[in-house]
Amino acid sequence: MDENQNPEEAAKSGQDHLKEAAGNFREAASAKVEAAGQKADELRGAAQDKAQELRGVAQSAWSDTKSRAKSWQAEGEAYVRDNPTQAILIALGVGVLLGLLFRK
Repeated sequence: MDENQNPEEAAKSGQDHLKEAAGNFREAASAKVEAAGQKADELRGAAQDKAQELRGVAQSAWSDTKSRAKSWQAEGEAYVRDNPTQAILIALGVGVLLGLLFRK
């Protein structure tokens, strides 16, 4: 600052300098916010893609599990129809073992 400068002019110069600095800060902050928003959009898109992929995998696994369960049920029913006496004795033995285990 010039020592011969009027205090009013010095104050005006300081205000102009502060306004310019505030404008620069505002521009930089806006750029950062915009960049952060773009990055958030990218991450959101990637997360949605991954969730869709995992949803497909889960649906496929669930479908496979249901078909296996139905297959096992059909095989079990066929076994019981072919060997009814043996199936009853096996069920009785399993029931007795479970009863003894849960009794203790």
